[in-house]
Amino acid sequence: MSAAVLPTSSGGGRELSNPPSDGISNLRFSNHSDHLLVSSWDKTVRLYDASANVLKGEFMHGGPVLDCCFHDDFSGFSASADNTVRRFVFGTGKEDILGRHEAPVRCVEYSYAAGQVITGSWDKTLKCWDPRGASGPDRTLVGTYPQPERVYSLSLVGHRLVVATAGRHVNVYDLRNMSQPEQRRESSLKYQTRCVRCYPNGTGFALSSVEGRVAMEFFDLSEAGQSKKYAFKCHRKSEAGKDTVYPVNAIAFHPIYGTFATGGCDGYVNVWDGNNKKRLYQYSKYPTSIAALSFSRDGRLLAVASSYTFEEGDTPHEPDAIFVRNVNEVEVKPKPKALPAPPP
Repeated sequence: MSAAVLPTSSGGGRELSNPPSDGISNLRFSNHSDHLLVSSWDKTVRLYDASANVLKGEFMHGGPVLDCCFHDDFSGFSASADNTVRRFVFGTGKEDILGRHEAPVRCVEYSYAAGQVITGSWDKTLKCWDPRGASGPDRTLVGTYPQPERVYSLSLVGHRLVVATAGRHVNVYDLRNMSQPEQRRESSLKYQTRCVRCYPNGTGFALSSVEGRVAMEFFDLSEAGQSKKYAFKCHRKSEAGKDTVYPVNAIAFHPIYGTFATGGCDGYVNVWDGNNKKRLYQYSKYPTSIAALSFSRDGRLLAVASSYTFEEGDTPHEPDAIFVRNVNEVEVKPKPKALPAPPP
């Protein structure tokens, strides 16, 4: 990725009041509004109106909550370190256990295409659940799919599901036929995967690692398809001839332009144009590591979790905070390629 002299912005955005009291594991905007769902190590899932800066509701779990996702505007699902998958409705205060894994549940996604909840766990399995079934794991479990290692990250686009695990494994599934992966791949990055996110256009996925790199991958396995893949360095610092490399914890795609933001343990959020292999923007530094990122459904807002991810152990750190920033077109819109000058 080329990096010319970059525009930067001052100020991190509007800080949400009533943030979680411990590390933020994920945050996601609704597909229908500016509602923001936030999961935390403080055992809560919180619902905010990000535009109005109002906490709309909160559910307490039996253990740290490692991920969350929306079902509709006022309900969702969570993945907890107490091995449970929960469903909650903020309007009624109703909550129940959809099912369980044998170890902490690291990721949860809801597939609108399949009408199923998909969870990935450190028990080395992927499970699919039908939330329309009566409560109880026997009645809601659709299937269990063994994985080569602990599941670290999941991402969906249409009927495609990408599963990233420990050991740098990547499995690609078609939700209409889960009997075996459509593709079994290995990360093209040498170090542990932190995050995987599918391209909004459905042609591939971006994958980030603990070693300051992002890989741009494509589903098309033909020679032409695979020739388009590449990786780039990011979230690094060079001082006095010494390179410091930071984990890239978060990737979020802009829903309109297909450009994407990355967040790292260096406290920076960068915006990239993957097609033209350029960095478009860098936001001014946040107080601590970027743990999660999410664009709103229309791309007007970007939610940023500034939350220490314990990459250097239990040391004093800045308070966990959620910032919501207004996104300007110049920050996320790909720049047209310069045409060659006409001959004299």
